[in-house]
Amino acid sequence: HPQFEVSGQGATMPEQKVTYEDLTKHKTKDDCWMAIHGKVYDVTKFLAEHPGGEEVMLETAGMDASDAFEDIGHSNGARDMLAKYLIGPLDGAPPQKEKKASSSSGGAAGGGGIAKVLVPVFVMAVIAFLVQKFM
Repeated sequence: HPQFEVSGQGATMPEQKVTYEDLTKHKTKDDCWMAIHGKVYDVTKFLAEHPGGEEVMLETAGMDASDAFEDIGHSNGARDMLAKYLIGPLDGAPPQKEKKASSSSGGAAGGGGIAKVLVPVFVMAVIAFLVQKFM
C-alpha cells in the first residue's frame, strides 16, 4: 500500500482507513504501526524516543495497543503527541477483542462456578459448627 509509506505525516495527509489485516503487517522495528482507540499510528520514528523503551512498543506492534496504552497511564502530552503519527481510523474490529470478550465472559462463568461450590461448602461448615456447638 504505497499510500501508507509516508511515516509520521498523518496530520498533513488525508486520513486513510486501515484494515486490521494491513495493521498486522507492520510489526517490526523498521515498520511499526499500532492502533489506539480505533485510530492507527505509524510510530516507527518514535520507537527510539519512547521513554519506556522500544521493546515495550514492539510488544504491541501491528495490533490494538489501546489496553497497553491505558494501563501505563500516559500523560496528556503523550496523548497529544499521537496526532503527529496518525495514519487514519482502524477499519473494522480487531479479532483479538473478540477473544478477550469471550475469555473474560468465560472467566466470569468460571467465577460463578467457584461461587456455586464455595457458598454451599461455607453453609455446610456453619451448620456443622452450630450442630457441634449446640447439640
